[in-house]
Amino acid sequence: MPTVREIEAFLYGFAPKELAADWDNVGQLLGDPEQDVRRVLVALDITETVAKEALDGGCELIVAHHPVMNCRWRPVQTVRRDTPQGRLLMKLLCGGVSCICMHTNLDAAPGGVNDCLAAALGLSNVELLPDGGGICRMGELAAPMPLRQFVRQASAALGCGGIRYADAGKDAFRVAVGGGACGEYAEAALGAGCDTFLTADVKYHGFLDAAAGLNLIDAGHFPTEDLVCEKLVSLLREEFPDLRVWKSALHRDVIRYGAEE
Repeated sequence: MPTVREIEAFLYGFAPKELAADWDNVGQLLGDPEQDVRRVLVALDITETVAKEALDGGCELIVAHHPVMNCRWRPVQTVRRDTPQGRLLMKLLCGGVSCICMHTNLDAAPGGVNDCLAAALGLSNVELLPDGGGICRMGELAAPMPLRQFVRQASAALGCGGIRYADAGKDAFRVAVGGGACGEYAEAALGAGCDTFLTADVKYHGFLDAAAGLNLIDAGHFPTEDLVCEKLVSLLREEFPDLRVWKSALHRDVIRYGAEE
């Protein structure tokens, strides 16, 4: 059976550490590098629900996109059961579950988050978006279509509970994508000749600015990134056929919409 270290090395071969942002926290963040692994749970985030699912499933390892510990977001100064993060870390450590997280390196990697997103949306001729942080992609639909039609198709393809968008009065054809919070690259998308940019976590003024010339779609952080989990499952199963690897059945988008039934 492979060790956690060997699985980390394989994942770094797909999404090299050098591609990660300098502020990011990637790789094995928790556990014993020499631990033998038989079962792996893959999830976008490592939550208490995901941790329990891994423990109940007898997993030695969780592979996730978002770091379980990221000092840019929530400084780790203590590990105590009476804090949410401390409780999560204690549960994982006491249960012998290691964690490997591939974040911005997986966003940027060929075949990673944003290539998966472009494929799900049916884009062809996909390439890096110039000035898109080495992360965003751009490509073309099979034919121009009304923006509202593309929004409906994107929502269905990504399993969105809801979508926010600004209509610049253009059909969707040349589309840029940035999974997660990539709204800062809207100007780059416009400058590259794109008529549409699909991303997440866009602020109000981002919509105001983009509406002058760019269709801007906020499809949600979870829906634009969660699809990479199936890719990770496939990669791990192919490289390590003796492992039992599966995607979390319990982790869902935490955001709910008032129109949902």
